[in-house]
Amino acid sequence: MATRKRKPAQTRLEKKVFERHHFNYGRWTKSRFSEAVTVTGPAKMIFLAGIGSEHEQTGKIMHPGDFTAQCRYAHRKLKKVLDRNGATMADVVKQVTYVIDARHQQLAGKYRRQAYGKMPLPAHTFLNVSQLAWPAMLVEIDVIAMVPA
Repeated sequence: MATRKRKPAQTRLEKKVFERHHFNYGRWTKSRFSEAVTVTGPAKMIFLAGIGSEHEQTGKIMHPGDFTAQCRYAHRKLKKVLDRNGATMADVVKQVTYVIDARHQQLAGKYRRQAYGKMPLPAHTFLNVSQLAWPAMLVEIDVIAMVPA
């Protein structure tokens, strides 16, 4: 009786390819966000809770009243948390930005673009809400990132 040799799990996984594709269907979206991002293959998903200008250790809101400083601070925190989980901004597939004043939309877009550099932008939703987690918060960002498993 012949027995079949099973391939090790690692060999089976090597054949599965992790691919990420960004799509823009309208010209106006190309420099602003990806309208769709698809991921195929084995991946680790990283869900980041809303990140704002809370100090990492104390929770104190940094830069009260300064949208630009809060936005930059939040993006620096995003990068740190992604790094701690084996990811970078290039691995973000979805971002939601929450603000309490829609007039900050252009500034938020500017600092988001800077945070991603030349990387493709993720799918993105921008929301104006009546308030965030803490009274002095002006912006909060949450992301989903995916890296090869």
